[in-house]
Amino acid sequence: METTLGVIGGQWKVLVIHFLLDGPRRFGELSRLLGSISARTLSKQLRELEADEVVSRKDYQEILPRVEYSLTPLGESLKPVLQAMEAWGASVEKKSENRRRRG
Repeated sequence: METTLGVIGGQWKVLVIHFLLDGPRRFGELSRLLGSISARTLSKQLRELEADEVVSRKDYQEILPRVEYSLTPLGESLKPVLQAMEAWGASVEKKSENRRRRG
């Protein structure tokens, strides 16, 4: 558990991985999808995920810099974990809605 939380813990990493499950994304795309994250924080999170070999960074070496981030096979292996987290959250929301309706 500690290792898992060490790799994907924090407010943004799980969301970054979630958005990369749909395929490679550029920095600006991730930034827009995440909304209120600062560029500095997103860069830090991506560097940490890259260091943990969850995310790979591809620099296209073009005149206008283009960099894409994608999941490595290790990152892809987190898909069932994130799906389970999403299902758990949906069940908690549903229970909460039912309590509000009854209350």
